Amino acid sequence: MKFIKVEDFNADPQIKILTLNRPEVKNAFHPEMIHEISEYFEGLIKHQKEIKLIVLRGEGSAFCAGADLNWMKDMVNYTIAENLTDSKKLWTMFANISNCSIPIVGIAQGAVFGGALGLLACCDYVFAEEETKFCFSEVKLGLAPAVISDFICQKIPDAFVRPYMISGDVFTAKKAEQIGLVHKVYDSNLDLAEALRGFMGNGQEAMRETKQLLNQLQKTTNVEDRKTLCTHVIATRRMSSEAQERLKKFLNK
Repeated sequence: MKFIKVEDFNADPQIKILTLNRPEVKNAFHPEMIHEISEYFEGLIKHQKEIKLIVLRGEGSAFCAGADLNWMKDMVNYTIAENLTDSKKLWTMFANISNCSIPIVGIAQGAVFGGALGLLACCDYVFAEEETKFCFSEVKLGLAPAVISDFICQKIPDAFVRPYMISGDVFTAKKAEQIGLVHKVYDSNLDLAEALRGFMGNGQEAMRETKQLLNQLQKTTNVEDRKTLCTHVIATRRMSSEAQERLKKFLNK
């Protein structure tokens, strides 16, 4: 992989650090990077038993500045068919991240513009450095935050996200925390080991089942189907070896 790096955190194969690796352009993504991210997460869906947590971050001074300028220049000459094909690949990348059953922790710094907000929306927990700036910048360019809107609106209520998508206003990490895109703002020094400690103390299967349950509930409107889903998950979790072992340890205390 050329445009992303995947490494173990502190030599622990249970924690993978996925780093967007184009710092010279503030990690702006283009078709090749999109392909690498999409393929990595698609592979995780099939082969992911040993991984407990994924951290998504950006190399250098910015998390991600959105779409690469050269890619945007090429788009001007695309046909509608080429644009549709290109956009579907972008949507698939976000879907592969969102559908990954492994919990994903995002770490944002510097700038999070355009499509980069979609990346954070696909994370389950997001840390942001307090000076980070956020912006749905698409409308400034005569575009719309169309592909990411599907994933953003699953996380942020319409009343909160609509003003920023339509205005294109820059907003702060604190505001991103208030609307639900970010979950914890940190100062310039983040102790990643400490930040991840709580996640690592949880049951691996339990976190995955919880994530999958929440994803399914978003797509299920029928009351009986929701009842079946929720009761089935708790019943099978109670019978799981992971839960029984952890419950016994807790009760023995």
